[in-house]
Amino acid sequence: MKLAGMTASIAGKAAKNSFKHLSSDEEKRLQARSDLMQDVGVQIAETLGEMKGAVMKVGQIASQYKDVFPPEVASALEKLQKDAPPMPYAQIQAQVERELKAPILELFSEFEETPFAAASIGQVHKATLPSGQKVVVKVQYPDVDENCDSDLKQVRMALKIAGVLNMSKQLQEQLFNEIRQSLHDELDYVKEAHNLRVFGAFHAEDEGLIIPKVISSHSSRRILTLTEEMGETLTVAATWDNGVKQKIAERLFHFTAGQLFGLYRMHCDPHPGNFAFRHDGSVVAYDFGGIRSYSDSEVQLFKRFVKHALRGDVTALEQDLIALDIRREDDKNIPGEFYEKWLSIGLKPLSISPYQEGEFDFGSSQVHHEAIAQMRTSLKYFGQFQPSATTMMLDRTVSGQYWNLVNLGVEIDLSPLVDEYIDA
Repeated sequence: MKLAGMTASIAGKAAKNSFKHLSSDEEKRLQARSDLMQDVGVQIAETLGEMKGAVMKVGQIASQYKDVFPPEVASALEKLQKDAPPMPYAQIQAQVERELKAPILELFSEFEETPFAAASIGQVHKATLPSGQKVVVKVQYPDVDENCDSDLKQVRMALKIAGVLNMSKQLQEQLFNEIRQSLHDELDYVKEAHNLRVFGAFHAEDEGLIIPKVISSHSSRRILTLTEEMGETLTVAATWDNGVKQKIAERLFHFTAGQLFGLYRMHCDPHPGNFAFRHDGSVVAYDFGGIRSYSDSEVQLFKRFVKHALRGDVTALEQDLIALDIRREDDKNIPGEFYEKWLSIGLKPLSISPYQEGEFDFGSSQVHHEAIAQMRTSLKYFGQFQPSATTMMLDRTVSGQYWNLVNLGVEIDLSPLVDEYIDA
């Protein structure tokens, strides 16, 4: 009822806005649309924020795909990224006992009633096995998975009615199928346990990259018990010596690039809460629910795109963007300077000459501000581009890792790491 009410309210606002500015000039119509989008974004964020479970998770996932939504809606949805309030312990205990089919005090010698982390679809408790081993237990909230498809449909309908989804029906289907699959994956802890084993094996020889191990005897579709692997938050790590921060940055880089180019599967949720950091520069990675797999042809296309970007070959780059379904195939000519300007902004953090020589200072990075300023001057070409289902999760991952390095405040030359993966 809450979702239906939200959708009806947004439909009314959209119709009223459209009628009111029927005869307005273009500038007034654009301003009115921006105001409407801001209003809609706040309403969606507030409604979803009140609702636990899959519907709030839908909003959180939507907030991570900022290129799909107008900036006013994306910024309002970002509020949903913060931690959700925890669920009462009695319900958590009942869920654990229902899933693992035994009393909680038989399963664990200790189980902390207060969670140390709570999110939209579940919360995490510290516990101790009868053997004395320290573990963490991820408990999914009851009945979350039953309504996720209808929740997603309602959110999509609200966005569509508001005119937020300014794209073809086919592209809408692709994007929301991607979001739906991501949501189903995050709700299936058996699949996440499998991912943890696969990624744990892949990174087994990578010194300083730590992935918790699954305790199968105490895990199910809605309960996931893992070895306790603790570390400090990104905020704490940001206060450490730059030498340690460089080790952390290198490991985050290898974590993402190594998976994409070596495993063809990637951890696609680089939220800072999904990592912990140790004083020796080690990185602990959590939450392997949001994984995206890529075909060999897709990975080779990503590699080709990066090679052409590094070489500044804008003609080849445009063909790569068409192959990735980002650049629409049309007759409109986009000058080379357009791409060159974006390359000069985007390649700086990688210390790629001639755009950046030596170490790049992420702590004082202006790249995101330069990108926003460049967007304003590039508006006339933006109709020739669209979000791509192929790159959506990759975009989210790369931008998330960029922000992790910005918040870490590291000074580092990443070009040798780029060379390890890309033979330009």
